[in-house]
This record gives sequence, structure tokens and C-alpha cells, in this order.
Amino acid sequence: MSAIREGALVLADGTVFEGELVGADVDLAAGEVVFNTVLSGYQEVITDPSYAGQIINFTYPHIGNYGVTVADNEAKRPFCRGVVVRELTRRRSNWRSEGGLDAYLRSEGVPGIAGVDTRRLTRHVRENGAMPGALGSAPLSRLEEAAASEPGTNGIDLVSEVTTSELYQAGDGPFRVVAYDLGIKKSIVQQLSDIATVLVVPAGTTSDQVLALEPHGVFLSNGPGDPTMAGQVVQALGDLLGQVPVFGICLGHQILSLALGGKSYKMKFGHHGGNVPVRNLDSGRIEITSQNHNFAIESGSVPAVTETHVCLNDGALEGLRCNDIPAFSVQYHPEASPGPHDSRYLFEEFAELMNSFHGSVS
Repeated sequence: MSAIREGALVLADGTVFEGELVGADVDLAAGEVVFNTVLSGYQEVITDPSYAGQIINFTYPHIGNYGVTVADNEAKRPFCRGVVVRELTRRRSNWRSEGGLDAYLRSEGVPGIAGVDTRRLTRHVRENGAMPGALGSAPLSRLEEAAASEPGTNGIDLVSEVTTSELYQAGDGPFRVVAYDLGIKKSIVQQLSDIATVLVVPAGTTSDQVLALEPHGVFLSNGPGDPTMAGQVVQALGDLLGQVPVFGICLGHQILSLALGGKSYKMKFGHHGGNVPVRNLDSGRIEITSQNHNFAIESGSVPAVTETHVCLNDGALEGLRCNDIPAFSVQYHPEASPGPHDSRYLFEEFAELMNSFHGSVS
């Protein structure tokens, strides 16, 4: 049995949480501390590129009990800065398991800390907002200094860190969809592949390059950080709107809104979980959704759209549809990995939009 590695998590306001270091053996790691409320799906959360620049605090007390498997990775590697748990399970038990979470974190270079009072940490973030923090075995003075100097995610370009370096193709469906990789999850590519041949392109791809691929539709993916730092994509999208149907998810929703003239803001502690209730204003139906975002769009700020979805927890704008051009978006994750599948119908709505715009394709 390996020796216990004592360490601490220190927040930018000086609050200290002591614990046992797990995962990669690093002296110090810093990032913006957020909390996620999922009961399962920790591997999908850790490998979601949307967590680039962030340290994930899991509110569920037991993490790692069913191990990990390559099939559940949402990206080629984790981009988060670290994880915080109450208890990291020592023994995994699941027929799909290929290894333990601690060993996985070590192999991927992701540090973590266990034995933390995650309820106290969650309440602190809820009351004071998501804030930078630093964890590791370094002296408290160094951790405090690192936390205080960590910039967080506001005004930081994180998309360039997670986007693909070159175009790649997936699926063989009847439509041809260009998907901007702003931090795209594997499960989103899989959902799109059911309806289309998907051409995943780097975030810096121009509108002319997109149109040269002759797409039936353009998809804007999820991704990390501040949407105002994705100026290249906003500019390209401005040239594409009206020429081809557009569907955006999460950061993609925010970028579509900015391209239409909307305004974004940073939330106090964001939405991170797999059970967020959203009302579909068209149907009145309540959807339980998977969400992961620290920024949002101001309701009423986007011209010439119909707001289609609203969060029942806090009234945040969760979806919109353009009135005069073929484009729509949602703030949450309809692919839901992890999470419920209430909203996967949106991929079929994208297919219907492309059929309507181009005439029957499928």
C-alpha cells in the first residue's frame, strides 16, 4: 500500500481544505474551482474538454467505485486541472472496468485531493462564487500565492488549447455537417454521426473553408471558458448565418448568440450537473438536462430570436431559435454523457431543419 500523501486545497480568498493527495504526483496545480453534482459519470466529466482550466469538486461523496474504461472517455485526454473528492473508492467493481480511477488520473497527469469536506467546499463556492484555487503538497504559502495569481477562466482563450489541429471525419449519414471543434465531446460526434457524415474542423476554420466543404449544416460544439474570447468563430459564423443551417450546444449556443448581437455574462457558480430542470417553452415540457457552463447569455439581449428554453432553477436562458434564418441553439447538453436523454430529439430537429432548407436530403 502506497504511503499517504498529505496536501491541501487553498482558494484565492485564503480558505484552506486539507486532505490526502491522489492521482498524479505534482507539487502544485492551480485552476478555477467549480462543483459538479452528478451521481455517476465521473469519467465523462473529467474527460470533458469544457473543464479546461478548472478544478472539479464532485459533490457526490463516493467517486471511483465502478472504475474507468477507455470507452467512456469524451476526449483524447483530460483537460481539467485537478479533481476534489470526499472519498476515492479503493476497490472498483464493474464488469466494464479496465482500471481504477486513481491509476487513471496518475497516467493522465491529473492531480487530485481526497478526504475533503466537499459539502463545505460546495457551500463556499455557492455563497462566494467559483474562484481560483491551488492544490498539492507545496507549503500553504506557495499554494496561497498560486491561487491568488491564477486568472481563472474570465477573459482567457481556452478553446485553442482543446480544439483539433486538423480536420477529421466521422459517420456516414445522409447529411454533410461541418462541426466546429471548440472542445467537442466524443458522444456529440456519435449523435451527429447518426444523421450525418461529420467533418470536424479546428476552431480557426474560416467561413470560406467551411463553405468549400459544401455542408448541409454547421454545428457549433461545447467548449471551455469565455465565449468573448472565441472571436474567430464568431466572425466566421457571422458570414455563414443564412447560408447554411446552424445548431449550437453550450459554448456553441453562446457563440451563436454573440454573432447575432447578444450579450454574455459570467455566472456566479455556473451549472455543472446531470439533473438540471429546463422548460421547453414551445411544448411546455420539462426536460431534465446535463449541463456544464460558467458563462451564459443575457435573456432578451439577442435580437430577432424566439427564446425556447429556460432553466427552472434560476431562470437562465437555455435555448433560442432565430426567427428569419435557419439557426437554433441550447445552453445544455442534449447528448447527455453523463445524464438523462430527454433532449436528444434536438439532433433530429437539426436534421429536419437541414431537410427543410435544402429540400429532402435523406
